[in-house]
Amino acid sequence: MENQLSIYNSLNRTKEKFEPIHENHVGMYVCGPTVYSDVHLGNCRTFVSFDVIYRYLLSKGFKVRYVRNITDVGHLEGDTDIGAEDKIGKKARLEQLEPMEIVQRYSNGFHAMMRVFNTLEPSIEPRATGHIIEQIEMVQSILDRGYGYEKNGSVYFDTIGFAKKEAVYGKLSGRVIDDLLVETRTDLKHQSEKNHPSDFAIWIKADPSHLMRWNSPWSVGFPGWHLECSAMSTKYLGKNFDIHGGGNDLKFPHHENEIAQNYGACGCAPAKYWLHTNMLLMNGKKMSKSDGNSITPAQLFTGDSEHISKAYSPMMIRFFMLQSHYRSTLDLTDESLLAAEKAYRRLMEANGHLQNFKHSGGAATDEAYEERIIGLIELMYLNMDDDFNTPRVLATMFELVPEINKIQSKAVDLHSISAATLERFQASFKEFIYDILGLVDEAAEGANANEALDGLMELIIDLRQHSRANKDWATSDKIRDGLQALKIQLKDGKEGTTWSKE
Repeated sequence: MENQLSIYNSLNRTKEKFEPIHENHVGMYVCGPTVYSDVHLGNCRTFVSFDVIYRYLLSKGFKVRYVRNITDVGHLEGDTDIGAEDKIGKKARLEQLEPMEIVQRYSNGFHAMMRVFNTLEPSIEPRATGHIIEQIEMVQSILDRGYGYEKNGSVYFDTIGFAKKEAVYGKLSGRVIDDLLVETRTDLKHQSEKNHPSDFAIWIKADPSHLMRWNSPWSVGFPGWHLECSAMSTKYLGKNFDIHGGGNDLKFPHHENEIAQNYGACGCAPAKYWLHTNMLLMNGKKMSKSDGNSITPAQLFTGDSEHISKAYSPMMIRFFMLQSHYRSTLDLTDESLLAAEKAYRRLMEANGHLQNFKHSGGAATDEAYEERIIGLIELMYLNMDDDFNTPRVLATMFELVPEINKIQSKAVDLHSISAATLERFQASFKEFIYDILGLVDEAAEGANANEALDGLMELIIDLRQHSRANKDWATSDKIRDGLQALKIQLKDGKEGTTWSKE
């Protein structure tokens, strides 16, 4: 399979030709949500970005195993690794619920939001609590290889010992041990347990108030947040796999510590390529609830926010996200959303025209014009091969939109291009919009839904008339009453029966 794809590897800070470890197969691990609250818009952007990456790899013919985890234990308040409360446990305590009730509620909400944004489901979606055995085994492997130590029932990763043997700690994030001495966020009452402030907990002894706990060789406790991803990526993708992804905020400490753990347990780096999405801004500033500079996905969909002038649809928001490269910051403003909405509708309208074109064949083509169209089609793929550059893809598509409109308005003869080129044009545009960018034509979907409802009501009215003709009043009344409950009114007249919805 020909492969010209290049991707930016955060580990080496450069674009590299993508060459999977196993030919035609790709293993990809993306850090999923910690399910203690509703998924925020910045996370949605990250998962939409990796959805497009997943879709494009599939479109290139790769067989992809996409693993995206659910964090349901071990992620402590303040992203510390000791001396803090588990985010899920805290929510459960405050709401007087079982931790797994919190996990189920917000996992359901996360999945619903992913469906709203039309993201494909991952191949595997493991939970941390379902892999405690694997995590305990990894802790033991780290201890056996001399990269960890136990203190008072907790187990810590020895970063200084690791750094002396493997010159990789800090490479991903660009930090060095001396910086970590100052920057490590640690509860001071536990500091004496660590050999060095940069050491991090891989197994934590549970205090009496901790709701989630498991038996281990060291204590009744729970795994560290970083450990789960190392254990689950190794289990499902092997010691070495192709792509590890997540948000920029995970580079340190999460991903840096993952790399250390994998070296400590397996003697090698987990992923060949590391991909990171950039942050979502609003009105030029970092989103912050405390500053009032924030908005939820639901508020975007309803328009119920002082920051926007109207409601925006999920597909329009997805389109807006793809207008910025996944490694670039994305600034959400009402003005940019309004502009994106117009562009989205323009693209969908043009595609509707394009897909309806019919070529009769036979006429002579305009070679220069046809070469321009073919060149732009090929440029869409070249742009996507350049580190999944969706904004350039869209820019190229919008170079083709005026050409579609010229043909639609008869300003350009459809036969200026051959039937084969038209077929390629239609197929490529359709593939990019629906299969690669993952967009949905909401106007067409709405029209299809209305058409289906009209057909269904015709069938129901026909069944009711049949029941009345056979004097089956019970069935007729049941149909009428059922429709009334749905606020659908039937009106019988000389011209027949009509219906309307309140």
